[in-house]
Amino acid sequence: MNGIEKITGQIDADIQKEIDDLTAQAQAQAAEIGAGYDRQAQEQTQAILERGKRDAALRRERLGSVAQLEARKLTLSAKQEMVGRAFDLALQKLVDLPEADYIALLARLAVAASRTGREQVIFSQKDRARYGKQVVTQANEILARRVAPKLPEDLTASRAGAMLDRVVTGASAVLSGTGMLTLAEESRPMAGGLILRDGRVETNCSFEVLIRLQRGALSAEVAQVLFP
Repeated sequence: MNGIEKITGQIDADIQKEIDDLTAQAQAQAAEIGAGYDRQAQEQTQAILERGKRDAALRRERLGSVAQLEARKLTLSAKQEMVGRAFDLALQKLVDLPEADYIALLARLAVAASRTGREQVIFSQKDRARYGKQVVTQANEILARRVAPKLPEDLTASRAGAMLDRVVTGASAVLSGTGMLTLAEESRPMAGGLILRDGRVETNCSFEVLIRLQRGALSAEVAQVLFP
């Protein structure tokens, strides 16, 4: 082998070595880059999984809170409905009172609401026809008794004394201007109770209004009884 071939062979060998070195370096760098990407991919994957777990836990917590809130709303609504039914039942019990008790109750309502003793008494159509006259008569008797002087019992024990007592009571009512409630010609739509009218002024003592006025004050107590 001459000198030129030796030189050429040495150059080829050097070039090949350089190529091999560069190839090895490139492969090492590629492996390092690939490992880095693998680590990055794993880290990103883990981060995504962790974020997914946190989001799922947060969503579960929120759904649980919403479910609890809805459950409380449904419970409250059910309780309010039961309280409402209790007041509806109270209204029905008033309407269904025995006749004597019903008349006495309406008479006491008229007396309690009367300011002058000369008002017109308005009933529902049914109550006006069935009880109107009796309620007005009984209420007037109570109003008259309030202003009449108390006669001795030994005087009123006899039949004549009882008649005298009625005369005195009636006269006292006339002199005081009370005990002169009258049955109104008109009627009003209501479940029960009555309305007193004095000119343009009306006092509503219908059962619906009386129960509605009491509902705000008694709802908490009713709920406590129903749901101790």
